[in-house]
Amino acid sequence: MTANPTGQGVSLGMPRLPAPDFPADVRARLEADAKEVIARYPDSRSALLPLLHLTQAEEGHVSRTGIRFCAEVLGLATAEVTAVATFYTMYRRKASGDYQVGVCTNTLCAVMGGDAIFDELKEHLGVGNNETTPDGKVTLEHIECNAACDYAPVVMVNWEFFDNQTPESAKAMVDDLIAGRPVAPTRGAPLCTYKETARILAGFPDEREGAVEASGGAGPASLIGLRIARGETPQLGKVVHPRGEASAATEEGE
Repeated sequence: MTANPTGQGVSLGMPRLPAPDFPADVRARLEADAKEVIARYPDSRSALLPLLHLTQAEEGHVSRTGIRFCAEVLGLATAEVTAVATFYTMYRRKASGDYQVGVCTNTLCAVMGGDAIFDELKEHLGVGNNETTPDGKVTLEHIECNAACDYAPVVMVNWEFFDNQTPESAKAMVDDLIAGRPVAPTRGAPLCTYKETARILAGFPDEREGAVEASGGAGPASLIGLRIARGETPQLGKVVHPRGEASAATEEGE
C-alpha cells in the first residue's frame, strides 16, 4: 500500500456521536415491555431478536437509538446488536411505510410473473427497491423467497400472503392500501400496520377480534403431499403431464 503523508483526497471524518436515547416516557414503557420479553429466556441475550422487533414497533425501523436500547437492557455492546440487526432483512434500517410490500422474484415466482409484478409496481408507485411512497404508506421490496411456491407468484404485505397475483391485482391491492380501503390477505390474519406487526413478532398477543382464529398459512395446495403421505387420496383436479407426453387416457382415446 502506498503511503499518503499529505492526506490529500482522504476524508477521515469526525467520530460519530453516541446515539440519542428514547424520551423518558417511551424509554420507561419499552423497559417494561423488554422486562417481560427477557423473562421468557434463560439467557437474557437470547431475547435480542424479539427486542429488535420491539424497537421496530416503536419507530418503524431499527434506529441507532433502538440499537442502543437493546444493548443497554441486555448488557451487550452496540456492535453485537448491530451485527444481528444488519444480518436479518426483517429488520428495517431506515424509516419505512405502513405496509411492507414484498414481491417474490425467486425462480418459480419469477417464471410465473413475479418479475413483471415487481417491475410494474415500481413504475406504478414511482419507487425503486426498498423505497417508500411519498405519503409513507407503502415500501416496496423484492424478496428472494416467500416460502409459498405452490401459489406463485406471491406477494406479501407485512408478512401476510397474497397468492396467485398478477400485475393488475397487485396494483389494485397497493392502490387500496394507499387509499385506506380494506385489504384482505389470501390466507392468514387480517392486515395491520408494519409497527403493529413488529409488536406481534416481538411476542405480544394480537388482540384484534378474530385475528388469532384467522391465522394459519397452509392452503390446500401446500397440504396435498401430506395427505398423500397419510394414505389419503385427495382430489387433485387438473394434472399437467410432463411436456411432450400425452396422458394415458388421451392415448387410449386416439
